[in-house]
Amino acid sequence: MRSSNAAQPYGQLGVRGSSPRETEGRALLESARRMSEALKMPEDTASMLATARLNWRLWTIFQAELSEENSGIPDDLRVNMLDLCNFVDKQTVDILAAPQPSKFEVLINVNRQIAAGLLADPGQHQADQPAAQDGTPEDPSSGDLSV
Repeated sequence: MRSSNAAQPYGQLGVRGSSPRETEGRALLESARRMSEALKMPEDTASMLATARLNWRLWTIFQAELSEENSGIPDDLRVNMLDLCNFVDKQTVDILAAPQPSKFEVLINVNRQIAAGLLADPGQHQADQPAAQDGTPEDPSSGDLSV
């Protein structure tokens, strides 16, 4: 997903040498952190609403990138993420219409879960599989499954 002027509040999150995936994960975690902090003062509705709008902007950036047919993201993942963007849109509109601290927990959890996936080491799953004689991970569907 590309960055744009709307992402400027997250501009400090980009670390030289980090991948776009890592930057997106950090942005989601930062947004979750800001929403969590705003919830510590529920009487400050303006701060809560500001963090909801900022999170919505972040998800709008994701949605714009995902809407491009040549985004390079597999179609099944792209459709699932667009569905999640739609969910975030609806949840945010609900929050803006009637702000309640309990409504923020869903957005905070979504951000943290997606960030965890983005920040996970893609080689981690292969490292968990036993290596074959040539050092490549074995395919558990082939070969001997006996212990």
